[in-house]
Amino acid sequence: MDYRCYACLAKAFVRLVEKHNLSENSREDLVKEFFQFMANTPRDFTAPEVARINQHKMCEILKDKDPYKEIKYLSNKYLLDKYEDFKEIVNNSQDKYETALRLAISGNIIDYAANADFDLDGTINKVLKEDFSINDSVLLKDKLSKAKNVLYLADNAGEIVMDKLFLETLGHANVCYVVRGAAVINDVTLEDVKQTGIDKYAKIITNGYDAPSTILDKVSEEFMEKYKAADVIISKGQGNYEGLLNVKDDRIFFLMMVKCDMVAEKIGSTKGGFVVCRNK
Repeated sequence: MDYRCYACLAKAFVRLVEKHNLSENSREDLVKEFFQFMANTPRDFTAPEVARINQHKMCEILKDKDPYKEIKYLSNKYLLDKYEDFKEIVNNSQDKYETALRLAISGNIIDYAANADFDLDGTINKVLKEDFSINDSVLLKDKLSKAKNVLYLADNAGEIVMDKLFLETLGHANVCYVVRGAAVINDVTLEDVKQTGIDKYAKIITNGYDAPSTILDKVSEEFMEKYKAADVIISKGQGNYEGLLNVKDDRIFFLMMVKCDMVAEKIGSTKGGFVVCRNK
C-alpha cells in the first residue's frame, strides 16, 4: 500500500465515524483503534482490504450490516429519475457508444468513501466535453464487438444506473455483471442492483467477497469461472483498479475517474482525469 493511502483512509474513516450518531467518547475510541490498526498493517495490504476491516468495525458497533443502505437507495433513485434524460442525450449524439461510455464513467464520481461532496451534474457536463486522460475506447469497442463473453465489474450505487445505460446502448448478448458479495460502504450488492433493472441487459452475480474491490485470491469459484471465460473484462472504479493493478491480464479495461495522486501516477493520468485504459 502506498504511503499516501494512509492519509486518505484516515479521512474516509473519520467521515464514516462522523456519519453516525455516536458519543464523543465512542468516536475517540474508534479513531484511536483505527490508528493502532493502521500502524500494524502489513505492507502488502491494499487500501480496499483496510476499508473492508473498517466497515466491519462500524457495523459491529452500529449493529447494522448495511449502514449505507438508504444512501445507496437514494443514489439509485436520483439517477433512475433522470434516466430518460440521459438516454435522450445518448440517442441524440453522433456516437452513441462513446456518449454512453462517457456517462458510465461520470457515474464513478458517486463515492462516499473518497469524497462525499461530489458534484454529479458538474462531472457529467465535464466528462461529455473533455478529452480522456487515457483513451482506449476505440480498442474497447473493437474488443467488445468480437467478444463472446463480457465480464463487467460494478462499483458504486447510483453509478450502476449509468452502467445500465451503457449496457443497453451496447446491446451485447452475453454480459455478466458482478457486484460485491456483501454490503461495504456504498458499493453495489445484489439487493441494490434489483432496484435498477440492469438484469434486463446482463446476468448478475456476486464476487463472493465484501471488500470494495475485486481481489482475485478472495473471490468465489463462480466468479473465477466467469473471469476465466471472459473475452473482455470491464473494471469500473478506482477500488476495482486497486485490487487488479498488479494483475497481468490485457483483457481488462479500466473505466474510472482518477481520484488520487497515487492512482494517477500508477496509471499515467492526471488527478481528476477520465480514463478508459487497457491493462498493460
